[in-house]
Amino acid sequence: MLVHDLMTAPVLTIRADQPLLAVSDIMKWNHVRHVPVVTVSGKVIGMVSQRDLLAASLSSLADSAGTNDRRQHLAMSDVERVMTKPVSTIRSTNPVQDAAAVMRAQRVGSLPVVDDGHLVGIITDADLVRLVEYLPDEALAGVRTPLPRSGRRGT
Repeated sequence: MLVHDLMTAPVLTIRADQPLLAVSDIMKWNHVRHVPVVTVSGKVIGMVSQRDLLAASLSSLADSAGTNDRRQHLAMSDVERVMTKPVSTIRSTNPVQDAAAVMRAQRVGSLPVVDDGHLVGIITDADLVRLVEYLPDEALAGVRTPLPRSGRRGT
């Protein structure tokens, strides 16, 4: 199976000069955890994850007045301040195993899919879990030895 068979397209994106509040709203309303950061011409220059956004936010333990402070803080900060860069990408013609290997090695939850310099999709850890969910039992029947671990607990 190739990346293009599993990736999500089209992709929700944001520009680096946009406020963090915009990416927060994109994630919230579209139920996504990763948003590629692109230039006006569409070149991928970074990635913002839900984890990046949480790290940049004020305390999630704030009371209801704190929620307004958090939104104001996100409205005043640009995406560029928290985006991860450089960002690894993958081609749509790569096997999904390549995407899984890169994501595990780099400990990232997603990869933008880029062909000929253009963003064409995104593949996430949720896509890979969905793939395993739909694998027939016969596909896993031959797996008898323990799979290699990443060294982190719980992964």
